[in-house]
Amino acid sequence: MSNMEETMMFKFGADKKRAETVIKEVCAAMQEKGYNPINQLVGYLLSGDPAYITSYKDARSKIRSMDRDELLVELVQFYLNQNKL
Repeated sequence: MSNMEETMMFKFGADKKRAETVIKEVCAAMQEKGYNPINQLVGYLLSGDPAYITSYKDARSKIRSMDRDELLVELVQFYLNQNKL
């Protein structure tokens, strides 16, 4: 059986609290500047382009300090926990 037919298991070692803090701080900075944080964050996560994130309050540096995969894991875990899945 080829590797493409096997389920891959991903493990991320990100500190959950750190990811949560970064997401909250970055979204707050974007809201303060008048941006829609959901649209901006999705644009960044899909493209990897840091221009989606404002540099206000060092938000761009904060978001880039974490791997995008780690941020996605935190967001999916939060969603699943909220919806009891």
